[in-house]
Amino acid sequence: MTMISSTRRLRAAIVGGGIGGLSAANALRRRGIEVTVYEQAKALGEVGAGVFIYPNSLRQLERMGFADALAAVGARVGAGSEYCRMDGTVVGPILTTDSSGWNGLYGMHRADLLDVLARGLPASAVRTDHRCTGFAQDGAVARLSFANGERAEADVVIAADGIHSVLQRYVVAPQPPEYSGVRAYRGLIAREKLPGWRKEAHQVWMGDGKHFMVFPVRSGTMLNYVGFVPTSTETIESWSAAGDRDELAASFQGWDPCVTDLLEKVETCFWWGLYDRRPLASWTNGRLALLGDAAHAMLPHLGQGANQAIEDGVALAVLLEGREAADVPAILTHYQRLRRERTDVVQAEARQNGLRYDSKYASLAQRDREIANAAEFRKWLYDYDVEKAAIAARDHGEALRGLTVDSWQRP
Repeated sequence: MTMISSTRRLRAAIVGGGIGGLSAANALRRRGIEVTVYEQAKALGEVGAGVFIYPNSLRQLERMGFADALAAVGARVGAGSEYCRMDGTVVGPILTTDSSGWNGLYGMHRADLLDVLARGLPASAVRTDHRCTGFAQDGAVARLSFANGERAEADVVIAADGIHSVLQRYVVAPQPPEYSGVRAYRGLIAREKLPGWRKEAHQVWMGDGKHFMVFPVRSGTMLNYVGFVPTSTETIESWSAAGDRDELAASFQGWDPCVTDLLEKVETCFWWGLYDRRPLASWTNGRLALLGDAAHAMLPHLGQGANQAIEDGVALAVLLEGREAADVPAILTHYQRLRRERTDVVQAEARQNGLRYDSKYASLAQRDREIANAAEFRKWLYDYDVEKAAIAARDHGEALRGLTVDSWQRP
């Protein structure tokens, strides 16, 4: 495909200043696209606790120039990472490298990651206190309106505004997120309170309808823990809802002493309900594209939500680089073709992995076999290079008809 030299820089408006929105902004700016991020909060900030940055997205962030900043605030995850039964019996190792052996895996506090991404942008590129209330477009431009009365125009609008996306309804008929029936308790604990803890370990304990995991964040000084517990009542999706520490501890009574000892030291925790959506019929409408959870909300059982959002932003940046405003609607359909085969698989596998972790199998031996074989799927996840795939698709237009990724074939 011959690149067209644009007479002016494309203008992109990103709605949502979370990890997906800010990583997309950095990717777009890297490729010469003018970007403004509109965030509804009065200041950028990310509540919540830990997030994994896996090799498939870390290589992209490092190309954007964030290698040193991420290394400074992240915690390397590697040695000692294991899947265990609820009593502590080891089922198998957790893969922490891609197939080349590169250990590009960090545990990070969400606020630290957001801060790194924000510092990559000029202050003028981010406008807070802008809650998007409407979208319109014609053949020439897209228009946004905000609750504060301001309006904005752009050649392309990227909806990075999460599972409850305001802009999603301009692409597909609204459908409520699906509650998984699971409540997640989460929090942070100083690693010094658990002196025998393995420095780089990501550990998962799997039991009777629930599971528990721990991994390091903040340069290894803190441990992020999450307990996944079934509930018959829906729990709000909120990073800041106060959880019941005693209820959390009771849910894992009798488990491996590593789990119960940690929970004895927990003073406060938070909880949130886990929701996702079935794959949407479409991600784009003219000059509007959905990204991240707005396009493919997924359960956290693969840790890929933020990572797939980062991949989305890189793909958009590559495909939009050097193009004319008139090309945007066609380019966005190419973006959807490039991305959705992969994200459909990841969404489905995240659901299935939750069943494995919660031991919802007639045969635990089958569960353990699938866990032991998980390394092949993880390699498929980690080896993928979205930038290379997008460049190939952009430079060979015919590839966009069917190219996306090497499909994962389940045995």
